[in-house]
Amino acid sequence: MTTELDSPTGVLPFGWESTHGTPEPAAEQSLFRFPAVHDPAPGNRRLLLMSLLASALGMVAVGVGLVAAVSTIAGRPPGWYAPVLVLAGLLSVALAVGGFLSIHRRALPYVLLLAASVPLAADVLIAIAY
Repeated sequence: MTTELDSPTGVLPFGWESTHGTPEPAAEQSLFRFPAVHDPAPGNRRLLLMSLLASALGMVAVGVGLVAAVSTIAGRPPGWYAPVLVLAGLLSVALAVGGFLSIHRRALPYVLLLAASVPLAADVLIAIAY
């Protein structure tokens, strides 16, 4: 029995491929990328702080979802209510994901996680208003 894979032997999927010892030129570095095989692990303090910020964003989003569900069931909110809440929530999630994908940068992860709170704050205000 043989097993055939789409990727060659020794190459990991989903962007974790190594460049076989050839460093990337500085001009081609990207802001958002999956960590490579030889990237150093992020510090525990950085990872803990980012995880706490992301979990706080998640708990607020769950609260917004519960308030939105109750207001939708109890009354008849405007037609734009649910789509706006969903789009702002997705924007917040995209910014948080960008923060974790840029974990090896100095300040960008924190900027993106704080930027993720802006659409979430708009969600909170809209959910409370209706």
